[in-house]
Amino acid sequence: MAYAEKRASTAKGKKGKATWRARYKKPDGTWGSEPGFPTKRTAEDWGDAQEVAIREGRWIDPDLMRKPFGTWAREWMKSRSPRGRTTSTRWARLDAHILPRWEHTPLIGITWFDAEAWANSLDCDDSTATQCLTIMSMILTGAVDAKHLLVNPLAGRRRSRPASVKAQIQKKDTTKLWAPPEVVLQVARRAGPVNGLHMLTTAFAGPRWGEGLALRADALGERREPHEGGEFRCATLSIVEEVAEYQPRDEDGNKLPMVLCLEPVKTAESKRDVDLPPFLAELLAAHVAAHPHEYLFCTAAGKWWRRSNFGRQVMRPAAAGREARATVRGHAAREAVPPIMPGLTMRALRHTHDTYQDQIGVKPALAFEQAGHKRPGIKAVYQHPTPDMRRDRLEGLQGIYERAMRALGWSRVWEHS
Repeated sequence: MAYAEKRASTAKGKKGKATWRARYKKPDGTWGSEPGFPTKRTAEDWGDAQEVAIREGRWIDPDLMRKPFGTWAREWMKSRSPRGRTTSTRWARLDAHILPRWEHTPLIGITWFDAEAWANSLDCDDSTATQCLTIMSMILTGAVDAKHLLVNPLAGRRRSRPASVKAQIQKKDTTKLWAPPEVVLQVARRAGPVNGLHMLTTAFAGPRWGEGLALRADALGERREPHEGGEFRCATLSIVEEVAEYQPRDEDGNKLPMVLCLEPVKTAESKRDVDLPPFLAELLAAHVAAHPHEYLFCTAAGKWWRRSNFGRQVMRPAAAGREARATVRGHAAREAVPPIMPGLTMRALRHTHDTYQDQIGVKPALAFEQAGHKRPGIKAVYQHPTPDMRRDRLEGLQGIYERAMRALGWSRVWEHS
């Protein structure tokens, strides 16, 4: 049974002042204590409450509740094993934003009021601030599971933003997030048969950046489905893994050198077979037959591209052009190349694919599948792609390509391919 002990202070200015310490029996049979109670009765009541909670299986060790958030966050990170890129992102948010504020705060001292106010004060992108709260909530949920807290104060809460924060959120210019087909073709021609085909594949089939880098020759396949007494067939691109670029950490969170490595795709929906319009299937088949390297879209040396290098060396010159340069030491003269669509990125080309799907009226059951997205709601359970849907999508994408080729007056994408 819990009891109380009288304690006399020896601190200067408080010498002789009495307080009470609660003593109670912990689950392992040892005696726990909690100091600082003003009366014997309050100390005994607190100790009795601990023993009742222990008997009912809902007791949380007060010492664990007082553990600093930073200490627990590192313990939690050691116990997680998500994909490498996910781990890297979490550590980046912890280092840059979360730990500088919450490193030494006891777990029990975190409240939604303080966390929301802090998130609204962050000098970063609004989505990053929300992501920081999400990561904190995940870590605190782990604290509940590990019996460091009774409840997660951030669980199920939706961030509200004051008017000052809402005013700073910039509306995105959506005109830069997709490209007309004539632009896609012009940029692809300028980039060359290998890198340009990567761009065309992204715009007309929609693989994510890492998914495109991971494509091998065996990714090309064929879909066969019964249809109208016969069989529906089309070429497909199988997406099952991706190349991830991230900075790994050791168990203590220390940074290690940047890596490029293969990982499974992020979600079940991302693992998919994308139906290819005839022109793209033909171009990819010819590329596979002539390509000397294992991965279809790689550097001239057969290595995976880093996203930043591809953007600087390939995408930016192809889309934004370049200025003329006179002969200087170490560099030959070059002519000016006019811009086509400055700011175009591979991410925008993936947006372009789904925009084309919407333009040609692809049914949601098929559009979500082909983009690798999880479709929300009950319709995801009841509606499924059919051969007719697939045929209409392929005819629509082929039509977009052929109209763009006619508008440009081209008979082939690459003049010497």
